[in-house]
Amino acid sequence: MVESRREFLARTAAGVVAATAVVRGAAGQASPPAPTPPSAGTPPAFGTAPPVGPPVTAATFVEAEKLVRVEMTAAERAQAAGNWSRALAGTMERRTGPRKVAIEASVAPASLWDPTLGVAAGPKQDRFVRSAEPAGPLPKRDEDIAFAPVTALSRWIESRELTSERLTRIYLDRIARFDSKLKSVITLTRDLALEQARRADSEIAAGKYRGALHGIPWGTKDLLDTRGIRTTWGAEPYRNRVPDADAAVVARLHRAGAVLVAKLSLGALALNDVWFGGQTMNPWLLEEGSGGSSAGPGAATAAALVGFSIGSETEGSIVDPSMRCGVTGLRPTFGKVPRTGAMTLCWSMDKLGPMARSVEDTCLVLAAISGPDPGDLSSVASHMDFDANAPVRGLKVGIFTGWMNESPATEVDRAAVETARRLGLTPVDVALPDWPYGSLNTILFAEAAAAFEDLTLSRGLDQLKMQVPDAWPNTFRQSRFLSAVDFVQADRLRRKVAGEMARLFEKVDLLLVPALRDEILTVTNFTGHPGLTLPAGFVEVGQARSDWAPDPEHPMPTFNPKRRVPHGVTLVGRLFDEGTIARVGIAMERAFRVAARRPPGF
Repeated sequence: MVESRREFLARTAAGVVAATAVVRGAAGQASPPAPTPPSAGTPPAFGTAPPVGPPVTAATFVEAEKLVRVEMTAAERAQAAGNWSRALAGTMERRTGPRKVAIEASVAPASLWDPTLGVAAGPKQDRFVRSAEPAGPLPKRDEDIAFAPVTALSRWIESRELTSERLTRIYLDRIARFDSKLKSVITLTRDLALEQARRADSEIAAGKYRGALHGIPWGTKDLLDTRGIRTTWGAEPYRNRVPDADAAVVARLHRAGAVLVAKLSLGALALNDVWFGGQTMNPWLLEEGSGGSSAGPGAATAAALVGFSIGSETEGSIVDPSMRCGVTGLRPTFGKVPRTGAMTLCWSMDKLGPMARSVEDTCLVLAAISGPDPGDLSSVASHMDFDANAPVRGLKVGIFTGWMNESPATEVDRAAVETARRLGLTPVDVALPDWPYGSLNTILFAEAAAAFEDLTLSRGLDQLKMQVPDAWPNTFRQSRFLSAVDFVQADRLRRKVAGEMARLFEKVDLLLVPALRDEILTVTNFTGHPGLTLPAGFVEVGQARSDWAPDPEHPMPTFNPKRRVPHGVTLVGRLFDEGTIARVGIAMERAFRVAARRPPGF
């Protein structure tokens, strides 16, 4: 059995004096004096624990300094090396032993991120008013039914012009026809879907209509647990993982009467668009990936293989595939949707949200999945004030004018500003301080490496297909060398950045931003603000796009003539104010007139 620090002090009679002398000796000074027993009441001291771990020398610190970018003197290195085995090596006993402690995946960190800065945020009560426009007659062609938004599908099912079973079979048939091109489906849930569809039809026929999602087929990114159905996280080590309970969001959609038709692809462990079954492709441009990490939801929704889907975002994973595939993605405020039963990448950043073919569709889904759950300590009670028919004139929209004139902004982004102006919104020039927002990623990398520590230390990461420098295996290993001090300082910077966002929203009601601008993706994901990404037009590209760092040995395909693909913008709202960005999004969607466009060949 390992001695305690107190037992070690008593046995060696070293005490604080001896420990200090040992340090001086390590620096080449006097040898320690003869030990004397500690006096009664002497408290424990740092640097007096039994020595553990491999030998550490001054040369060890010379090399380590290059990783953390600090510089010590020769004397400081010698002093640090002299008592490392007694002072700091023991902090790693939790994972190196002998008293190892297993930490279950369900255990979240004790520190919780509260993006509200202690101030009540969001509407004070719920209000949900659907659009008043009629769905129109049921189309004759299955293809036209498949591409219809949930707003129309739900009206046809409610009026019993369309059965859930027929709609479900339409989507199952489309998956069979088209998914070989897209690789968006990991697990098809055909039997469950038909069972749920028949039950929905029986309930609706009996007058038990549950609401707008009743009988609507959907798919989920395969990081949400489904009872008895494998949930793979897109990664080889988990490809046969079968959970015994539904995630909170899955359970809520089951209660809403939605019909689960497929578990959809994600880049392995929620990074980019390559999973163990291949790369999920963009239905608009089959020579490129669909974007990550909600790759399957983006592709399947755009190609009408599902009515809607659930994606997730830590730092761009709803925005990116929504942009690439030309669908609408709603990233809710951090804490609005519970993540119980979802794969954890970053406890203080992960968010679950809907991806669909219209703005109102995303709101219908968000209303069904929001609210706290005891399994997610960060989930909170909140309200949603949404009125699809409400005017937008007079709202103030913040514009980062400098960003709008720089890449990655396009003419589509700049035209969106003019569209907002024509709709009666008032553009207001805004800016954020020129700070190193990339430093915040210390938090993401450290939390992600902690979430998958066991997989890293067991070398399970070796099974992942992508082993390039910017893939998780390398990043998780690199993150072992991040500084704990820098982690805390990044956390403090995060609070400071949240204060700057609060300052911006004192001036405006929402922001209109280039969706893939690096700074705003980073800032809003770390502060937890909601974002709505919707298609706003089309651009021409001469080369396929990728989420991976450029690889000169494997260049992306080029096109001559250029290819026409969708391009979107993002609306960012106040915390828990999804209703405002949604009603502005609906107004802009009607003005853009591109949401109903379909990828050719599907």
